[in-house]
Amino acid sequence: MTEQRLDPERGVLPGAGPGGSATPSFTDPTGGSSGLAARPAPTRIGPRTFRWGERTHIVGILNITPDSFSGDGLLEAPAADSTGSAAPADRAVAQARAMVAEGADLLDVGGESTRPGHAEVSVAEEIARVVPVLRAIRADLPDVPLSIDTTKPAVAAAAIDAGADLVNDVWGVAPDDALARLAAERGVPLILTHNRAEARYTNLLAEVIADLWRAIERAVAAGCPLETLIVDPGFGFGKAPDHNLELLRRLSELHVLGRPIMLGTSRKSTLGRVLDLPAGERLEATLATTTLAAAAGIDLVRVHDVQANVRAARLTDAIVRAGVP
Repeated sequence: MTEQRLDPERGVLPGAGPGGSATPSFTDPTGGSSGLAARPAPTRIGPRTFRWGERTHIVGILNITPDSFSGDGLLEAPAADSTGSAAPADRAVAQARAMVAEGADLLDVGGESTRPGHAEVSVAEEIARVVPVLRAIRADLPDVPLSIDTTKPAVAAAAIDAGADLVNDVWGVAPDDALARLAAERGVPLILTHNRAEARYTNLLAEVIADLWRAIERAVAAGCPLETLIVDPGFGFGKAPDHNLELLRRLSELHVLGRPIMLGTSRKSTLGRVLDLPAGERLEATLATTTLAAAAGIDLVRVHDVQANVRAARLTDAIVRAGVP
């Protein structure tokens, strides 16, 4: 049988009968979008432009809390003086410098733990925790993009004033669009993270993707340009361990959303459940998930241990992504 090919000009098979001739084109005659996911356009985050699809970027975690699940909260260390007012900012700057030296592309600052059963923090307290840290890091590292991890618009606004370039919303799929409206007003990108109050699903990936797509639509309706939106499937947020493992198996399916993707698995309890290890001994497990993420084309991974994850991501990128040295 002779192979038939599409006529590139007409979109029909050469020599096709009346049926083919009746379909002059396979493109939208109105010139609309194809509806097919493509590599997202570059995103400007503060002082840098991130070009998606070229490599996996590393996000360093700075927890300005006394109760981080991973034991790295910068308020857990003894204060340097009787008031402790400057000590957390000093420690944060030192940690930020170290992370950047190890290869972090972006730093994510949070003032309230998101672990199950965490103590809720007032707006005033969260602002008091993160604003001095952001100001100090911005002054010390002016060329490094900074993110604020919060669910509170007032905290996000104060953080942007202090130097944050990006808002990371761990309840990005919630109906309230206040953070999206703030991001739009202030002209900063927004990370929309999947979350649920209860880990109940009928079809995990389909529901995660649908929830995130609705969140994207709400954010656009609130004024956020599509190219400023990043999505996170919410590993560990509103998901049981089996859900989290299934998410890792099917990471590549998230590209259907057509947005840059961030993944945060670092030291999380599912890794400890599989290996029966405490948070401080989950580095190798985290590296395995970073390798899976890079192989699946995930754009950002949010981690505590920067240097090891940079090395794992760079090697995986060199194997699976064309054009990476």
